[in-house]
Amino acid sequence: MYYQLEFYPYKRHFKQPLKTSYGIWNIREGIILQLTSETGKTGLGEISPLDWFGSETLQQALDFCHQLPKKITKEIIFSIPDNLPTCKFGFESAWENIQQVKLEEKEQLKSSNFYSALLPEGEAALEILQQLWQEGYRTFKWKIGVSKIQTELEIFEQLVKILPTEVNLRLDANSGLTFDEANQWLEICENINRIEFIEQPLPVDKFQEMLNLSHRYSTPIALDESVANFSKMQKYYQQGWRGIFVIKPAIFGSPSQLRNFCQNHPIDAVFSSVFETKIGRKAALQLATELQPNLLQNRAIGFGVTHWFNEEEETWQENL
Repeated sequence: MYYQLEFYPYKRHFKQPLKTSYGIWNIREGIILQLTSETGKTGLGEISPLDWFGSETLQQALDFCHQLPKKITKEIIFSIPDNLPTCKFGFESAWENIQQVKLEEKEQLKSSNFYSALLPEGEAALEILQQLWQEGYRTFKWKIGVSKIQTELEIFEQLVKILPTEVNLRLDANSGLTFDEANQWLEICENINRIEFIEQPLPVDKFQEMLNLSHRYSTPIALDESVANFSKMQKYYQQGWRGIFVIKPAIFGSPSQLRNFCQNHPIDAVFSSVFETKIGRKAALQLATELQPNLLQNRAIGFGVTHWFNEEEETWQENL
């Protein structure tokens, strides 16, 4: 069986720049894939690199797509090398899109209260929180490690005061804290029961320190960049991490490898977006829906990000 391959680069502009410890992000770029079977069935997939998380770059993904023949086989799709994780996800998702009957979404995945909404960094979070609450969100994520710690702690104090009841707040440092700063945040969070976890407080090469912090404090720590792809997740699981894993399906690699791991290793995990388009989002959410029963905790998934974009401005749509 051969599949006709077409692909289209895209650009999406954030409504406002996304600021993290890595810097400022203005435009999300990626590639939409379309596979067409010999019988005329089509499947869509998405390659949405995040190279500062350890995936391939957009240029590497484009180079890979350009060197492929116009007609590809299942064998080609399932032999994409591990150093191209977003390509693996995009091509396998497109292939699965052709093969399978559409999965029915669980009712909970259609409801805002099962999504974690991403707040902007700094004081802007105070302004949008109530609006997102009214839209039904009950879990929020706030970026830290972007400004000076004292400034962020002052805003955090205000944020905690205005948090509605029955809300979970996640703090995401994107590897941006020092060891002393991580301790400072965790000590403060000890007395605030609405902090669900602190995400990736330290850089990837500080695993032992994060493991020690996870044993020292009651506020959970989640690994994100440290477990950005399949081989990294296997590595840290084998090294004893039994805390929270943040899984970004679109940059993780092969969906089939992720299925196999989650079905054989019960873990505490949160599925999360990389600001993919609705093509990649649908594939990632279907995977989350399928694997949620295998997880140790039923946590809100990190796909509350649609308010960061205008609906829909993808430049590839006119080609489909």
